[in-house]
Amino acid sequence: MKKLIKEPSQIVTINTFGKNYKRGKDLASLEPLYDHSIIVENGIIKDFIKNSTINKHRFDEIIDVKDRLVLPGLIECHTHTAFAGNRANEFLMRLNGATYEEIAEAGGGINSTVKAVRQSSFEDLIKIIRPRIDNFISQGITALEIKSGYGLSYYDEIKLLQVINYFKKLLPIDIIPTFLGAHTYPLEYKNDHKNYIKLITDELLPFIIKNNLAEFVDAFCEKSAFSSEEVDKIFTKAKKLGYKIRLHTEQFNNIGGLDVALKHKAYSADHLEVIRDEDIHKLAKSDVVSVLLPGVSFFLNYNYAPARKLIDQDAIVALSTDYNPGSSNIQNLHFIMSLAALQMKMKAEEIICAVTINAAKAINMNDKIGSIEIGKQADFSIFDAKNYPEIIYNIGQNLNSMTIKKGNIIYKRNPEIS
Repeated sequence: MKKLIKEPSQIVTINTFGKNYKRGKDLASLEPLYDHSIIVENGIIKDFIKNSTINKHRFDEIIDVKDRLVLPGLIECHTHTAFAGNRANEFLMRLNGATYEEIAEAGGGINSTVKAVRQSSFEDLIKIIRPRIDNFISQGITALEIKSGYGLSYYDEIKLLQVINYFKKLLPIDIIPTFLGAHTYPLEYKNDHKNYIKLITDELLPFIIKNNLAEFVDAFCEKSAFSSEEVDKIFTKAKKLGYKIRLHTEQFNNIGGLDVALKHKAYSADHLEVIRDEDIHKLAKSDVVSVLLPGVSFFLNYNYAPARKLIDQDAIVALSTDYNPGSSNIQNLHFIMSLAALQMKMKAEEIICAVTINAAKAINMNDKIGSIEIGKQADFSIFDAKNYPEIIYNIGQNLNSMTIKKGNIIYKRNPEIS
């Protein structure tokens, strides 16, 4: 079927000229296209055509986006969407001066969400999570990474991954499941780290990959979670089994996590709020994506990652919400984009690249999505705006009016629009 995305005010192509990511100064280049429409055939971007040459009879369907802005479908590359319960009480504790680590040491934090997940059935989790995914789609998000990590037992980690895979099969967007069994030590293994790691390496990792429940393995390398040596052991087994690697690291402490990520050629190193200046260069010269999560810094009133230094030293930088119940209860990627501008001094063009093509690289999908280039999936977010800075300027507002996946409209804010 041949379709036409007709007469947008601007097409923000993020043309990578076949490279499929942008690093350093290239992040400032969006390659916008004016006075053109997009030809889509069988869900793939086929060509661009000047508006003056349009013959409407050549197309099976015309999607009129006149006077609106077309971006690639936005990509959420780091979320913890699969959880139950809430941690509003801990939010109040932080307002009264408690730190994230102090709350965890007192038995709160991740383990309080683990309890809620363990008490929730598969069906309960489906009902809880579906509205969150629908909310992401309404923002123009066409690919969504979701981590496990709130089960922390054999049964409950599998349950979470099965829920995520249920949505992967059910919904029209790309959903990328990530196994995060190494999120923290569950209470029953608090003083028995060796056997919990053994559960991950000998039981969970083989079962998950055999049953195609996750492509990525992630871990939280922190003083309050897993040491770099423990993460290295888990990643070594994961790589042998064929997993791709990602890592939470350099959030609160520098304990060797970044070196583990580089050693295992991780697809991304996420957080980096306290990355040392001397480590920025070695990360920047690698192909590991620096996934920055300013929502966490905002929510915890904590350091922001040094985006400017990373970009100026030629890093590949992406942005995401890190949506989770404890440290970033923020499900608004547009707000994250504004935070990146205001608090991390990123340019508008850099921000757009960071939530599209570079976010796609973090989830190993940058050859298919993340930019509007011939041969890629016809994934678009359509904004009620004439120019891309309006998205960042309108802080916290959702200007997305239509989400298109593989050439099909999967969301309209106003059903009246064509």
